[in-house]
Amino acid sequence: MTKFNHSNRAWRAIAARFRRECEEIGAPCWMCGQDIQYDQDPTAHPDAFHVDHFYPVSTHPDLALDPGNLRASHRSCNMARGDGPPPLGLGFNSRKW
Repeated sequence: MTKFNHSNRAWRAIAARFRRECEEIGAPCWMCGQDIQYDQDPTAHPDAFHVDHFYPVSTHPDLALDPGNLRASHRSCNMARGDGPPPLGLGFNSRKW
């Protein structure tokens, strides 16, 4: 199996479009629910936007370029998850505290 190429033209176009869509609606990190710092450098800032694959490319290479498999995340959340399973959520708050 070949390693997923994050620099190929198709991926760059899909990722750029996904980022624009997420930034337009102010999408939060799907893992922790906190705001994403869209104006920060994604290679350095832990709260910057990062594209996460819900189903990791390592286990689902056929979904690597599927926009339906993409989620908005923080760089730090995505790096901490690696290619592990999606985090288990605790559900939704019954009200704002």
